[in-house]
Amino acid sequence: MKKTVFVTVLVMSITFVGFATESIETSVSHDYELNNYKSNPFCMAIVKGDVEVVKKMIELGSDVNEKWDGMTPLMYAARYNRVEIIKILVKKGANVKTKDPKGYTAMKFAKLSNAKEAIALLETLK
Repeated sequence: MKKTVFVTVLVMSITFVGFATESIETSVSHDYELNNYKSNPFCMAIVKGDVEVVKKMIELGSDVNEKWDGMTPLMYAARYNRVEIIKILVKKGANVKTKDPKGYTAMKFAKLSNAKEAIALLETLK
């Protein structure tokens, strides 16, 4: 009887440790996936419309033509109708005619998003 109880406890302990280890490995792999996701503070500031952060990041050396996920900062500003940021980016040398991998320009992103103010501004910059 003692032997049966001992074997049962041993098997349950091993099973419990196995589940605990699997749980830890699973949570670690999920954390890895979350931390592995791309992010770009400059483009995120543009999407949020944070003009002061955008100005500061340009001042600190952010490239106004560097692509993130295939799009330039100007494309993000046009897509989200951030007219003030479009003006800042263009003044700092953003290329209005740059295309993403699909061939879309900032103007195309503005049109796809029906960003009327951005469209009007970009038409004056052709």
